[in-house]
Amino acid sequence: MNENIFKRNELLAQKVIKGLQSRNMSGYYAADKEAALKQALELIPKGSTITMGGGMSVHEIGLVKALKNADYNFIDRDEATDKRAAMLDAYDADFFLASTNAITEDGVLVNIDGNSNRVSAIAQGPKKVIFIVGMNKVCDDVDGAMKRARNVAAPINAQRFGLSTPCAKTGSCFNCKSPDTICCQFLITRFSRHEGRIHVILVNDDLGF
Repeated sequence: MNENIFKRNELLAQKVIKGLQSRNMSGYYAADKEAALKQALELIPKGSTITMGGGMSVHEIGLVKALKNADYNFIDRDEATDKRAAMLDAYDADFFLASTNAITEDGVLVNIDGNSNRVSAIAQGPKKVIFIVGMNKVCDDVDGAMKRARNVAAPINAQRFGLSTPCAKTGSCFNCKSPDTICCQFLITRFSRHEGRIHVILVNDDLGF
């Protein structure tokens, strides 16, 4: 990575971390994927019950593989015969892993969901939530974060899942009511009442969508 971009990301991450702290959430900066993996594992005690909401960034830093290959109880909904039961298990898990569709410079998290299992678990249930967030997802403000979620993350995810939505065909949001829409529930996390519950690891890399 270009040295100037690296320095810019580091400075911007510190601003985001201060914003998170002011909102009763914890923030961390990882210089690369390896550092992000190390930080995440330091937050998760051995023997913990862990599940996730399908975040690509969690896979990209190698966290899923690391958890499956060590002394953790990792609930993998993709391998479960009863996916609904696996998703419901998330609400009683020790840790819920996710990425975010966007995050503002002052620490507000913006997420859109179709089935809504991800946003509901972020809001309530699991004892702790760990976000893995590439610096490509940092936006100026909530308006910019919402636009990114709807016009970048949603179209790519709709295409990835093979859905028949206007955004999958055009690459931009139509505010549709398509049966396949994944923009069903919007969650803006601006504060956590529970100190120590939400942890955000900012990674000096482009991760996820």
